[in-house]
Amino acid sequence: MNIEELQGKKIAVLLSGGVDSSVVVYEFNRLGLHPDCFYIKIGPEENEEWDCSSEEDLEMATAVAKRFGCKLEVVDCHKEYWEQVTRYTMDKVKAGFTPNPDVMCNRLIKFGAFHEKRGHEYDLIATGHYAQTEWIEGKKWLVTSPDPVKDQTDFLAQIYDWQLQKALFPIGHYQKGEVREIAERERLINAKRKDSQGICFLGKINYNDYIRRFLGENPGEVLELETEKKIGMHRGLWFHTIGQRHGLGFGGGPWYAVKKDVARNVLYVSKGYEPATAYKQTFKVSDLHLLTAPLDDLDIRFKIRHTPEYHRARLEPLAEGGYMVHAETPMQGVAPGQFCVIYDKDHHRCFGSAEISW
Repeated sequence: MNIEELQGKKIAVLLSGGVDSSVVVYEFNRLGLHPDCFYIKIGPEENEEWDCSSEEDLEMATAVAKRFGCKLEVVDCHKEYWEQVTRYTMDKVKAGFTPNPDVMCNRLIKFGAFHEKRGHEYDLIATGHYAQTEWIEGKKWLVTSPDPVKDQTDFLAQIYDWQLQKALFPIGHYQKGEVREIAERERLINAKRKDSQGICFLGKINYNDYIRRFLGENPGEVLELETEKKIGMHRGLWFHTIGQRHGLGFGGGPWYAVKKDVARNVLYVSKGYEPATAYKQTFKVSDLHLLTAPLDDLDIRFKIRHTPEYHRARLEPLAEGGYMVHAETPMQGVAPGQFCVIYDKDHHRCFGSAEISW
């Protein structure tokens, strides 16, 4: 983060109450800057029975803003989250896909609804994401963090290019351990607070409870893929993801969820140690969303889920649009609706992402 490029800029920080965004505020303070801080309120309704940590989050955010002499304002994006992100999630799971609510939350809420309400008044919007930006030949790129485990470019690969222009990631050059060390050294109130798990903004709400609330249950048969033998019953296809092994609850396993027949409401499973049926080496993607510039090479690196590994592949353009991804090695758990996040050969620049359509 360069003090020269921040000079004279109006900066907003999205402060969540977690350690990462708190260290963002510290980083600005170190440079003698006191940006305006905003806490985005999403959580369930006031009378909701779910256990939500948003009250504690706001207390932490308030304490951090006060410590560094920054204003803190609460921006209510509850309606937008439940209308936009939840609608996207439920439409996808009903169709048998595997959506990623966190990806759309960045596009629609953190850099979307917040921008409409308050962010448009600021030149830069800073968050605690583990990602970086870099100017290359006059263009601003989303580039990866040096911490491969924490890198969050995959969650940012669907934001719009105008959102990327305003995005600032002040801790993106750190390893997670370094951020913790800074927080402990500066005695930040949340230095030892655990990282949040599960869906962004939902606190301690379980993903299956989130889906059940909107879609209920829809029992159907579970069949062995190879034999069509009935193994048991599922409570709804939307509670299962392709490649899933844990939580299926059938004896004589391990069983892997390998296919969904939405029309017949059947979940297909396969037995054994990571059977070949759970792997795909070639799959189709559609609706490629580019952040900065068109692809400059069809030999790429990619991810299909939030893991430290990048995979090699070649993209084959299809006549009807989209691409066929030819991965160098078979991939476990490839599922329609997931995002295939595309990087250059050095897995440095993130080009964007496309939805797996299979």
